[in-house]
Amino acid sequence: MEYKYQLTDESGKIIAHREGADPSLVLFHGKYYLFPSMTAGFLVSDNLTGWSFHSLEHVPIYDYAPDVRVIGEYLYFSASNKSRVCSFYRTKDPIHEGFEEIKGTFPFWDPNLFMDDDGRIYFYWGCSNLTPIYGVELNPENMKLKSEPQELIFGQPVVHGYERVGENHMAKTPEQIEELVVSYGSMIPDLKEEQMNALRIKFGNAPYIEGAWMDKHDGKYYLQYASPATENNIYSDGVYISDQPLGPFTLAANNPFSYKPGGFIPGAGHGSTMKDKYGNLWHASTMRISVNHIFERRVGLWPAGFDADGELFCNQRYGDWPYSIEQTAMDPWKAPEWMLLSYGKPANASSCAAGYEASLATNENVQTWWKAASSTPGQWLEVDLQQPCGIAAIQINFADDQLEFPLPAGSVMHKGRFIDETRQCTRWVLEGSLDGETYFMLTDKSEADSDLPHDFIILEGEVKARYIRCTVRKLPYNQQACISGLRIFGISAGELPGEVSGVRTELLSKLDLSVSWDRDYAVGYNVLWGFAPDKLYHSYMVLGSHQVTIKALIQGQPVYVRVDAFNESGITEGVVKQAV
Repeated sequence: MEYKYQLTDESGKIIAHREGADPSLVLFHGKYYLFPSMTAGFLVSDNLTGWSFHSLEHVPIYDYAPDVRVIGEYLYFSASNKSRVCSFYRTKDPIHEGFEEIKGTFPFWDPNLFMDDDGRIYFYWGCSNLTPIYGVELNPENMKLKSEPQELIFGQPVVHGYERVGENHMAKTPEQIEELVVSYGSMIPDLKEEQMNALRIKFGNAPYIEGAWMDKHDGKYYLQYASPATENNIYSDGVYISDQPLGPFTLAANNPFSYKPGGFIPGAGHGSTMKDKYGNLWHASTMRISVNHIFERRVGLWPAGFDADGELFCNQRYGDWPYSIEQTAMDPWKAPEWMLLSYGKPANASSCAAGYEASLATNENVQTWWKAASSTPGQWLEVDLQQPCGIAAIQINFADDQLEFPLPAGSVMHKGRFIDETRQCTRWVLEGSLDGETYFMLTDKSEADSDLPHDFIILEGEVKARYIRCTVRKLPYNQQACISGLRIFGISAGELPGEVSGVRTELLSKLDLSVSWDRDYAVGYNVLWGFAPDKLYHSYMVLGSHQVTIKALIQGQPVYVRVDAFNESGITEGVVKQAV
């Protein structure tokens, strides 16, 4: 999908970054509708793979976390604003007709509508590190409250390890918190002490509990929520279960059900869960970059499901690798068809800006990138696979780097932000070679009108090549070429990695578990864990190490672990071990 550029006023400077987050995904009249934050529109698909963009009008496109739900023959829309009363909007045809407004009665943030089997309407909202997720029943005739809101979910980071804030759940020190408070407070004129205290809470270690989404399965209500912070790799979605739409709710055993702390691009919080045309369950959620701006984010989509015991799960083991979406009932745990061939491989480029060497495009880290020394068209990046390989697909991940320029003439900021809806284009040529001298064309997008920062190319049949070169022709705002990942997938001839040996576990605290294993010659590992040996629903992809600390445990819950190894030829599963 295309991600719109956000122009934000940062201390008088106009900074640009792309953003798409907080996705609401629904099936409506045989089509899939995806509404992410800050896109000034929505996307439509017949198959979950090819998406077309449609602009939104007469709804608050600058309000975060748009919620869309199907209620009867209508698609309902609402979005977040704490400074004014929020309305609801509905339409029978979002592509060809406008939305009619239903006046609201109170402000809210991170909304979610839910219609029960009996036609009754419920509403959930909340986004704070102080207040909970709320719920209430609405009158379907006018969408007004039928009772007082109820408090449903509070954060409990003392017993829920996954709700702890920070990169890899590493909390900020008091000094770091105070530094943030002073920095942010310097932009507020005549700052009062009570405002300083409010900032200490805002930037403190209490988790944000937000992003509610309700589903019903086998008579049970599954209230999903996000925590603890969107800018961290451990942003996740948890779930509580109840027999009633307004509770009381009990924490599900499998939590967080959506959690992706490792891999090329991490994060899997604040999303939505949807059943497709064939009965498959999917979970869409927010992934983070957060380099140019804290809200520099993307949208992820993963197979999900309910197991025989009613546990909601999401398969994110290889959650940023290619995944085939079949137009039929699917196995949500099927293994990837192609393996990653480009990790750690040598890379070369036409030029490199200081500190942005070519190797940063093969280190499987979306927060670092190669950057050309100039914006001259024709800059190129090349990856050497070190031997001819069977290549099936390539993903080109373009990055933005400290883009700063004046606001376009006639543009109007909305609370310090402008969504640039100008039609941009990203153009490039992709070539392959067996010897680094003679090149053949793989894909030519030198005349493309699309602007895909994470373009994905499936080649026709297996292509043999050792060298893959991307030559950049045109980018938005005539910026210097930046690529965070020239990721190459396929199958390399050779043996599978050996089974991981010497797996050791150590409980570091009631919420933290260290897992280590013997070194071998695998490309990487997936550390799986769960509360039962047949429910290893969580995963942490590890590259360049043979140890990881899982800091997402639930106090008092048993933990089983398995370490799988993968290389360019395939995956070898490990042995399940009880750790707690």
